Amino acid sequence: MADLFRNEIADQLSKVADLPSAELEAMIEVPPDPTMGDYALPCFPLAKTLRKAPNQIADDLASKLEATERISEVRATGPYLNFFVNASVLVRETMEAILASGRDFGSSTYGDGKTVVIDFSSPNISKPFTIGHLRTTAIGNSLGRIYAALGWKVVGINHLGDWGVPHGMNIAAYKLWGDEAALRKNPPYELFNLYVKFNAELEKDPSLNEQVRSWTRKLEKGDPEARSLWSWFREETIKDFDRMYERMDISFSETIGESFFHDKVDDLVDELERKRLAVESEGALVVKLDEFDMPPCILQTGHGTSLYHGRDLAAAKYRKEKYSFDRMIYTTDAGQSLHFKQFFKVLELAGYKWSEDCVHVPFGVITFKKGRMSTRKGNVIFLEDVLDRAVELTRQIIEKKNPDLPNKEQIAEDVGVGAVIYADLDSKRTRDVMFDWDEMLNFNGETGPYIQYTHARYCSVLRKYGEKVPVPDLDYALLREPEAIAVVKCLGQFPDRIHSAAEAYEPSLV
Repeated sequence: MADLFRNEIADQLSKVADLPSAELEAMIEVPPDPTMGDYALPCFPLAKTLRKAPNQIADDLASKLEATERISEVRATGPYLNFFVNASVLVRETMEAILASGRDFGSSTYGDGKTVVIDFSSPNISKPFTIGHLRTTAIGNSLGRIYAALGWKVVGINHLGDWGVPHGMNIAAYKLWGDEAALRKNPPYELFNLYVKFNAELEKDPSLNEQVRSWTRKLEKGDPEARSLWSWFREETIKDFDRMYERMDISFSETIGESFFHDKVDDLVDELERKRLAVESEGALVVKLDEFDMPPCILQTGHGTSLYHGRDLAAAKYRKEKYSFDRMIYTTDAGQSLHFKQFFKVLELAGYKWSEDCVHVPFGVITFKKGRMSTRKGNVIFLEDVLDRAVELTRQIIEKKNPDLPNKEQIAEDVGVGAVIYADLDSKRTRDVMFDWDEMLNFNGETGPYIQYTHARYCSVLRKYGEKVPVPDLDYALLREPEAIAVVKCLGQFPDRIHSAAEAYEPSLV
């Protein structure tokens, strides 16, 4: 549904201000206080173009604009030009659009024919999901749903961290202290315990690093024992990941790890050397980025071992060739911003014009009162524990308020998991989140459970009165209370919110 009110305001302004309608429409805002108007044009950006003070611009434009069927009043208030809509027209047009679109209200064909690749979640194998994985998983999945609603073909990729030094450490730890029976019983958690133990011992005995280097080299060169253990760890961890994704109703088009690209880095490096971009520096192969105020992008170590940058570059080329994407989004925490700036710059320098279609969507990290999480030190909270506690809290509420509710176990699961995901998506993604059990599992106020409860009540009303509303008999004039009009206005903004959320990569807008 196009915002006809916003369109009409922009068209009218374009005629009197002699400026492009699209440019003016992008400037139109919704005032925070409805008494100030339904729409507003801040005149500050026009001061330079029109060579007048913002207050004068607002006064001049107000004197030239007249009321229409949709716009009942135009009023200059300081540097703002405020527009009041005809409430009866707003209600009728919005409700007609909603009833005509049904479940598709808010969707559009904006992205028809376009493909977006979204790289999200991307946990490391040999470790369980922690609360730290929640943000990338929830945000990436939400963006996928938002883009799908706008008609884009969405390719969700789970780019597993399954190669490099950490996995040499996993093998070294298992060889030193591993118990096959314990690992088979609880694979990711047992591997995590071994990883934490190895790092603790490493602080006492740095010589253990040689075992890590040795097993990493063996893994890279295809040593049968190293590959067998690595493959076992990988398969068992992925099974556990899939169980968690199912709980959160999340799926991917492709699950593929860094390991898939490690033997493709050589061709990429050869290409960058031919283009005189990759050079040797202190034994390693790098792309120097000094002129862009960035440290060098390291492709390979002096031993020929591939690193993150090289594998990410190879993965980007692979995805472009396979999916011919129009946009590729990476959802990771803000701490990786430099990595992506370097990565995108190297693609640009290599002559890949599609590098401008690559976007890093950073988000704030989850912190604790005692600092950030540390997998090496074992200072983590497992996501499964958070989901289980949320489900248990929901179960207790059901037993207290509605013990005879059918399917209450499934409802407890759906509401509890939904509460955790909503709590993450509700805040602006760039904001750091202080983990707090009470806040995470708060079911009061504007929370996931409250929204699900409200939805259930609306469904009950529809069941009572029937899904088919007698549209010709509707009298929209009955919706005239300020509260009703406010709800209709909110509903009318939904399509624009979906579009804005996609362009700003910000699920919280929805």
